[in-house]
Amino acid sequence: MTRGIRKERWGWDIAATVLVLAVGGLSLSLPESFAGSRWVLIGIAVGVFLVYALGARPYVGISDGIEDPSPAGSATIQVLLITLLAAGVVLEPNMLLLQTLVLPLIWMTSRSTLQAILVTIGNGIVLALAYAAWGGWVAEAFAGGFLTAGLSTAFSLALGLWITRIAEWGTERQTLLAELTAAQAGLETASREAGAMEERARLARDVHDTIAQSLTSIVMLAERARLDGSPAAVGLIEDAAREALLEARALVAVTSPAPSADSLGDALRRLGERFARETGMRVEVAASDATLARDVQVVLLRCAQEGLANVRKHSEAAAARITLLTADAAELRIRDDGRGLGGVSIDDDRGFGLAGMRERVALVGGTLTVTDSDSRGTDLTVRIPLVREKESAP
Repeated sequence: MTRGIRKERWGWDIAATVLVLAVGGLSLSLPESFAGSRWVLIGIAVGVFLVYALGARPYVGISDGIEDPSPAGSATIQVLLITLLAAGVVLEPNMLLLQTLVLPLIWMTSRSTLQAILVTIGNGIVLALAYAAWGGWVAEAFAGGFLTAGLSTAFSLALGLWITRIAEWGTERQTLLAELTAAQAGLETASREAGAMEERARLARDVHDTIAQSLTSIVMLAERARLDGSPAAVGLIEDAAREALLEARALVAVTSPAPSADSLGDALRRLGERFARETGMRVEVAASDATLARDVQVVLLRCAQEGLANVRKHSEAAAARITLLTADAAELRIRDDGRGLGGVSIDDDRGFGLAGMRERVALVGGTLTVTDSDSRGTDLTVRIPLVREKESAP
């Protein structure tokens, strides 16, 4: 309860020692009320010091890991302190100086604020009666005792409650700081996990759109070569394998396989030519050679690869057309004359790589639309605004 109001123990050791020496010196200077009374007063002062040193000291100062005293221990310490102080006041009212040590010890050895308040009030009543006993139980002695003890009690209560509130505030602050630190650690962990998940998703999209498509081509070309024994098919297999190897190396190096020197238009034309060789399908490419941001090029190239892969696997088309326009936005359109997607829409999140394509396009602020018709084929359009290009222009 009051652990927070404790100071370093060595400071209390010095204060207690100085107080006992001061009270002892004062006792020696006072006239004796009876033979040996001075030594009795000195013994009382030493007794208070011993109660502090042997009983209360572990609960004074910064006591991390030290529990509050037991109920019996707390009561024993406080009863001894009050008894010794009252005995000293009965003999000599100047012994009230010992309150400067006794009252703080009452607060620091209490197990609760309520206990500290009640014991402090009880101490004030006992001292008032002890003062009255010293004065011969006359009215003036009662008045003086209750006035002196009342002021000391009021000051002790006010100071104790104030310091206790500060201690509680400090404890609350430490708790909030610990919670904030834990929350920050949690956010950092969540951020790392989110980053890892995003990176896994990116790698999954890249593998799906590059290596997986190349391997699919190799499988289909191998089946074709096995059926007709065409040497051309073997060459196509070699080309597809080399492409897959390049893409794998690019992914391992965490670099984009998008062309570094050629334009996106050139990459799309090469993609169309290779697709036509592998499938025998007519492929037309009408692509702008405008320079686009690298991330936009990567997204558009990946969408073109995935779009053609869908045409290969699902459309049974005879022809396909790739169009790239660049004006206010980069617009990629892939159209085929096949059977369509069989009722599957972009929102179904099943098959055809549409979900991954939509996520990839969304990362650069673009949109993906798919128009499907059993009689007129499939029209896939990717539109990416070029606002960032304009904003970065001088």
